[in-house]
Amino acid sequence: MKEIKAFIKPNRIQRVIEALAENGFKSMTLSQAEGTGAFKAKGARPSLDFHVTDSPVVKLELVCQNEEAQDAIDLIIANGKTNEQGDGIIYMMDIDDAFQIKTGESLKKKQG
Repeated sequence: MKEIKAFIKPNRIQRVIEALAENGFKSMTLSQAEGTGAFKAKGARPSLDFHVTDSPVVKLELVCQNEEAQDAIDLIIANGKTNEQGDGIIYMMDIDDAFQIKTGESLKKKQG
């Protein structure tokens, strides 16, 4: 299994969510975040919480089967990019397993 974390511009997140959902990725987590990358957006401002200049971003997190990961990444890129700099970044990590809290059932597909 793979975990995908994507940091996306707020004005593109709705397109990304809709594209993912239309293609079977229905479970994801969204969080508002502040990015401090090399690119400073036009709307960058001093953070009220930290001593840095930040740009608003949305953090999208989802977990999927290994064979689905590249499709999710391609959808995020296609729907998250703009003609401007600083569109964001995507991280992908391995997940050993995941479990339903209610049943304790593993979400990992059985390997044949």
